[in-house]
Amino acid sequence: MIAPFRFSALLVFFASLNGAQPDAFPQGQPRQPDGDAEIQITGELRTWHKITLDLAGPFATERDRSPNPFTDLGLDVTFTHESGSPTYLVPGYFAADGRAAESGATAGTVWRAHLSPDRPGVWKYRVSFRRGPQAALLREGEPVAPYHGRSGRFTIAPSDKTGRDFRAHGRLSPTGGHYLHHRGSGQPFLKAGADAPETLLAYADFDDTIALKPNVPLKTWAPHRQDWREGDPTWRGGRGKGLIGALNYLAAKGVNAVSFLTYNAAGDGDNVWPFVTRDEKFHYDCSKLDQWGTVFDHAQHLGLFLHFKLQENESDDDRLRGVERPGLVPESLDGGAQGPERSLYFRELIARFGYLLALNWNLGEENTQSPEEQRAMARFFHDQDPYRHLVVIHSFPNQQDKVYEALLGSQSLLTGASAQNSWKAAHRQTLKWVRASAAAGRPWVVCNDEQNPANHGVPPDRGYQGYAGKDREGRDVGHDEHDIRKLTLWGTLLAGGAGVEYYFGYLLPENDLLAEDFRSRDHSWDYCRIALDFFRDHRIPLAAMRNADELVGNPEHDNSRYCFAQPGKLYLVYLPSGGTARLDLTAVAGEYTVSWFNPRAGGHLQQSTVTSLTGGTLVSLGPPPVDTDQDWLAVVRR
Repeated sequence: MIAPFRFSALLVFFASLNGAQPDAFPQGQPRQPDGDAEIQITGELRTWHKITLDLAGPFATERDRSPNPFTDLGLDVTFTHESGSPTYLVPGYFAADGRAAESGATAGTVWRAHLSPDRPGVWKYRVSFRRGPQAALLREGEPVAPYHGRSGRFTIAPSDKTGRDFRAHGRLSPTGGHYLHHRGSGQPFLKAGADAPETLLAYADFDDTIALKPNVPLKTWAPHRQDWREGDPTWRGGRGKGLIGALNYLAAKGVNAVSFLTYNAAGDGDNVWPFVTRDEKFHYDCSKLDQWGTVFDHAQHLGLFLHFKLQENESDDDRLRGVERPGLVPESLDGGAQGPERSLYFRELIARFGYLLALNWNLGEENTQSPEEQRAMARFFHDQDPYRHLVVIHSFPNQQDKVYEALLGSQSLLTGASAQNSWKAAHRQTLKWVRASAAAGRPWVVCNDEQNPANHGVPPDRGYQGYAGKDREGRDVGHDEHDIRKLTLWGTLLAGGAGVEYYFGYLLPENDLLAEDFRSRDHSWDYCRIALDFFRDHRIPLAAMRNADELVGNPEHDNSRYCFAQPGKLYLVYLPSGGTARLDLTAVAGEYTVSWFNPRAGGHLQQSTVTSLTGGTLVSLGPPPVDTDQDWLAVVRR
């Protein structure tokens, strides 16, 4: 059973920590008068758009200790639709002067909460503002006048967005199946995009971002400055064009996902954290986080799903590294437990970015925490994220059984898995966890988000920076973008997986830590776009489909051929090496047509030499129309 998360336990943690904190932080500026409790509602007042409530509250600075504005002053706002449903209890946060992304401010009187409303009509709000030890986390304490109890209303119109913009389709939510669905359009979502670089946010244009390792410098994203467009966002006098341009490039290629660590202290990069300084875990950097928010908003408008990887493997705890580094890893939040550091970190991310429509919370990259700790993290997000976004966990390939088995079904509130496997094991492993989670009574959204071997991952295009199939140590890589297309991309999708993200390895050009040029995998993005377009343009009913490799003579689920089916209605048969296949229709009746889709070039479905198939028999699909030794997808419809 799922163990309950108890906030009361935090009191014990904080009682000991309060005495251990530095006596005071230097203020560096005179105190200012408190705000007058005025409330401003800003944003485009439309469904799924970002609505911001700003409260003119108590003056504070990022480094205040007594009270600490991140722990001891707690803003929550309850938003309720006029019909009575839905109601969202949204955590708020200290926002300095309200324009910190541009001003760099560290102090002010602005306290902020965001809503992304899912219904048109009148929405009401009521403010809770309390003060006391851990008031923000415990949602209790002394009400603070004149802020507590403020209320009001505003009117929301339907969204006017179209195209890729997520505001045209609505929030992505787990719906109890193996796919996320847009709550506006009801359509299922498949993702394909970049898992690398994990240090995407280690960007020189973000405030207070530093490089601690000489071999892992901060990024400039210079190769993508050319992709920035007039009217795109920047901050502080034109900063941000490189990273904004990089997102523009990915969206223009037709992919729809990007991944990043939000905390990697002690990790491979050691250059991303949300705090005012690397090791100060109770005080957050308002301007840096506002700048992150500018980037995230732009990504969502471009139709890019955001994969929040909440911690690096090296900083989750010391469970696998006790021999090398005995004792607690100092960078590990609460030593791996769900204590005050971790709870505040999660709360700040939810408060600042939870309104975003398309994201998942990944509890940790290659996570080694105990099942109890993992369950507590999942419960925190279940209880505290008002929008109930997808919650996943990532594991070492050889620990998947150990990690995932302990979290299946009623054992946790996890809603998905972020899988790391050999690039050629994606099909079998994705199918394993799709089926295991369904059998346990709580189907997961399963994605293939990292490809082994770790030194190679997804290689660049041939010719990029002279790449000719060898790594920087002179060894043959042994696979290329075509292999990735066949066995990773289509292997995942036809196993019932919800998508892929591509990891770049560490011995190839534009590797997982240093990458700044997404054009290094230009061909791979094309193949991703072609696959995504196929499922969208042909309205494949994903929620009704299941893997059926057995119907094409592949009960071992190897890479010879894949089948994805809505039995009796639709069969997708993928042939990684071309040739032909026999499809078992003995259990169904009716007449079926066969057409072919080219996963290398896309385009319209192509006619087959087989005019029709009859149910009740074992049938041959015939050969693909041309290039019969290349990969093809047969589309069999009743």
